[in-house]
Formats: sequence, C-alpha cells, structure tokens
Amino acid sequence: MRVVIMGCGRVGSRLANVLDTEGHDVTVVDYKARAFRRLREGFGGRTVLGTGIDEDVLRRAGIEQADVFIATTEGDNRNVMASQVAQKVFNVPTVIARLYDVGRAEIFEALGIRTYCPTLVGAQILHDMIQGE
Repeated sequence: MRVVIMGCGRVGSRLANVLDTEGHDVTVVDYKARAFRRLREGFGGRTVLGTGIDEDVLRRAGIEQADVFIATTEGDNRNVMASQVAQKVFNVPTVIARLYDVGRAEIFEALGIRTYCPTLVGAQILHDMIQGE
C-alpha cells in the first residue's frame, strides 16, 4: 500500500514507522526538516520537505499514486485543506484527517473525509476508565 502522511510529529512519525516496518511504501511530508528525526533509524520510506497543502509538494510525495493520505498535523485547518486537495484534486481513495474540533470532524465526515478526533476518542477512553470498563 502506498501511503502519504502529512505531519511528522508524534502521531505521524509513529504511524510512518509502523507502516514502514510492515513493508508499506510510506512517504512523510513535513515543513520542518528536524521533524524527520522522529523516524526510526533505518526508516525505508521517503521524506519530503514542504507543506502538505501545496500541490507541487504533494506531487513530489507521490500523491498521484497514493492509496492513502493521512493528515496528522496539529492544525485542523491544514489537515482539512490538505485532505480536500488529496480527495478532490488527486482522487486518493482513502483520506483521513486528524481534527481536534468535534464539530468540524462531524462536518467533514459528512463530506466523505474520514476523521480521527483525539478529543472524542480521549474523552471516551477516560469515561470508560472511570466507569471501570
């Protein structure tokens, strides 16, 4: 599977390392070169320096052949914009955006962009923990 991950923070780098270890073709995009230090030694994927809302940067990352695009930056707006570009311009089959804003997550789910909302997931886990589940 060909995966492009925008954002090489804690979540993006962890996912990139796991997918690379599993043998997937992984490219990570980040606008900070030092962010790539989070990738494990021996990371077999590619890194592209730039912003994931720039179509030329996404092309360099191989978006045109990607099966999956995942936006994992800290910025909801960047994640939404890049996900829309991946979905509408490049027709990536699976697009997932991390969104902290619950309302936005629900709106973009309705528009066909799969979302991961740490706010919802974290609240649910904490609720389950205090309920003893």
